[in-house]
Amino acid sequence: MAKKDNIASVLAFEKKLVASDGYMYGTKWHDRSDIEPLSLQEKSVRGTISNRLKKAIKDDPAKLNAEVEKANLQRVDVCGLTLEQDTLNLKFTIKILGGLAQPSACNNALFKQSYAAAVKKYIEKEGVVELARRYAINIANARFLWRNRVGAENIQVNVNAKNGTVDKSWTFDAKQFSTRHFDIDDSNINELAKYIAIALASEDDFLLLDINCFARIGRGQEVYPSEELVLDKGKGEKSKVLYDVKGIAAIHSQKLGNALRTIDTWYPEFNDPQTSAGPIAIEPYGAVTNLGKAYRTPKDKQDFYTFFDDWARGDSLSRLEDEHYVVAVLIRGGVFGESDK
Repeated sequence: MAKKDNIASVLAFEKKLVASDGYMYGTKWHDRSDIEPLSLQEKSVRGTISNRLKKAIKDDPAKLNAEVEKANLQRVDVCGLTLEQDTLNLKFTIKILGGLAQPSACNNALFKQSYAAAVKKYIEKEGVVELARRYAINIANARFLWRNRVGAENIQVNVNAKNGTVDKSWTFDAKQFSTRHFDIDDSNINELAKYIAIALASEDDFLLLDINCFARIGRGQEVYPSEELVLDKGKGEKSKVLYDVKGIAAIHSQKLGNALRTIDTWYPEFNDPQTSAGPIAIEPYGAVTNLGKAYRTPKDKQDFYTFFDDWARGDSLSRLEDEHYVVAVLIRGGVFGESDK
């Protein structure tokens, strides 16, 4: 069969890890009977100029003095615990969906057939176990706290898993699990991973995870909700706008989802101490925006499309790790249509 007869110009996949927004509350580590929603506060600050100056200003002493002596006036959003609180409480849910073998949109019957066969072969061979284990570790280690994880004295993650037949709960001490690798063997993580894998490998089943995390960060300390991207920032507007939902400080669902799928240790530079970024989020090109770098480029033939175009048509990949990566991108979801021109 010629490849031109097996091209899907319309091809899309729904994400299978669906996180809610994360809502932030304040409480006490040793007395959690009183849990209060955290709200944003506006702060006006008078800072100093600290950015690099243009050459024309640096070379002119008069302009230089005038520039560096100016005050840097800012209005910003902030969020923090009260002096009676020492613990951040973050709550959110994750819905895990099955149906990996069925694209949400595909305009080529031959491609849909070969793709479905490839997925079923992977599930029969691997059962999505390795991916589920890594997702479970990222829940247990509280990677989803992002900056709020740094400097926390204690972190407890309570997980409740439910669907029509499952109702299980686990408690994890997040500080016991590294965020730098996935060489972890823990019975509770393995049990959670088992239920995640069953849902992902199913045709139409689901699993709902209720996450209730407590991070002891210190009395009155600042916490870090998501920051909004403000494209049209006018003069005098706030220079930092934080995210809240109906007055409750929150973390974007996209940011929580990014933490869950930060499982890619299979990219070529992972083992290079000079250039490795540690585990990175599953992305078609391995993009890490805060580093301004893509770790999986078509030039190196390590990107998703290079692997997927062959794998989905029935060809075997040289490494099992590349299959894990491809399936993880499909779990992430997206639009992956290929032009036939």
